[in-house]
Amino acid sequence: MKSLRDPIRLIPVLFLGAIAIGTVLLWLPLATADGSQAPLLTALFTSASAVAVTGLIVVDTATYWSGFGQVVILLLFQIGGFGIMTAATLFGLMAGRGFGLRDRMATQVERSRLDVGDAGSVLRLVFAITIVVEAVVATVLAMRLVFFYDHSPGEAAWHGLFHAVSAFNNAGFSSYSDSVMGFQSDPVMLLPIMAAVILTALGFPVMQDLRANGLSWRKWTLHTKITVGGTLALLVGGFVAILAMEWDNAATLGPMAMGDKVLNAAFHSVMPRTAGFNSLDVGAFRDETLMTNYFLMFIGGGSAGTAGGIKITTFAVLVAVVLSEVLRRRDAGLFHRRFGHAIERQALTVIVLAGSLIFAATTYLSIITPLPFEALLFETISAFSTVGLSTGITADLPPAGQLVIIALMFVGRVGTITVATALALGGEPRPYRYPEENPIVG
Repeated sequence: MKSLRDPIRLIPVLFLGAIAIGTVLLWLPLATADGSQAPLLTALFTSASAVAVTGLIVVDTATYWSGFGQVVILLLFQIGGFGIMTAATLFGLMAGRGFGLRDRMATQVERSRLDVGDAGSVLRLVFAITIVVEAVVATVLAMRLVFFYDHSPGEAAWHGLFHAVSAFNNAGFSSYSDSVMGFQSDPVMLLPIMAAVILTALGFPVMQDLRANGLSWRKWTLHTKITVGGTLALLVGGFVAILAMEWDNAATLGPMAMGDKVLNAAFHSVMPRTAGFNSLDVGAFRDETLMTNYFLMFIGGGSAGTAGGIKITTFAVLVAVVLSEVLRRRDAGLFHRRFGHAIERQALTVIVLAGSLIFAATTYLSIITPLPFEALLFETISAFSTVGLSTGITADLPPAGQLVIIALMFVGRVGTITVATALALGGEPRPYRYPEENPIVG
């Protein structure tokens, strides 16, 4: 099949296949706690959310699904986080063609640029980091649960592993009904989760660059500089905004001591970037805090990793283009490097497609449901950006609304350009160009 020989088409096919397999497994009576068969839509929604490493749920993961069902969910977001992306690379190489020029041009904004010769190195790096980080975080969490929360060793090991894998893959699924709200005052539980989320949200190319060049800023690639700088700016900005806006909110930070306020504001500056855990009631956030979350979720994290959103580099490219136009500079760029016009067009395409999808989905949901507009907008951005945070309306959406959220999670995870290009690959490029004429803009 042509789709299996073309990496750009292979990625959506693999994701759809994983979602289908997960749906079948979660549809089995064995997967539910009471032994009854889950509704097909519930199984599909949960599988899509897990494979897309989103974390939105329509049933309580801790109480609705059996141990078997929770293991299936864990495996799905582990596969969705890293397995399918690396499998696409391997299958492309096995097909003897790797990533052709057209494929790389189509995906370099969303996946960053990894040469075929780097595939083996990247796969080894991904595997090593996955094993080490998940093992360390799981051990820390499990020991904390045993010694401070009276969990049995087996129970603590399971909860620690589930949250470690979920955090590392930016999945946002929790084996507790209230996510991590029970650990609001415990930095030993929250900080390892934050660290795992931040690390993998940087993306594979940044990890590889940091491994090769350490903290030597001058040796970093432009992609690494933009991603690391943008990550720090968003984390600090999000922290300050959330802390200030929720400082005296009686339903969130208000009743907390100073240290707990700082800890939870920091935690929630990390989670909207793509992870989806919550130590505070998101539904109780003030409108201005929700607006901040819209922005953080939409941008997301770094390319070629487990993060969602349009990606930091995409946003940075557009900001640089705007600044160059305002300042009447010939070229757009950052850190003494200019961008190519192809990258600028791709960044614009990603943002326009993402914004259009979110606008259309929110409009449709506002027509078919009476739920508040701000909650629907939050839900659609969270789904597209594979964040998983919610104001609590996911289960209240009608079946048609849940299908819309499933589609957003799929497109958000696979990537707007990837999906659009996969659909359009059959077309041939035009062998001609029209005469140039510029309309009035602005």
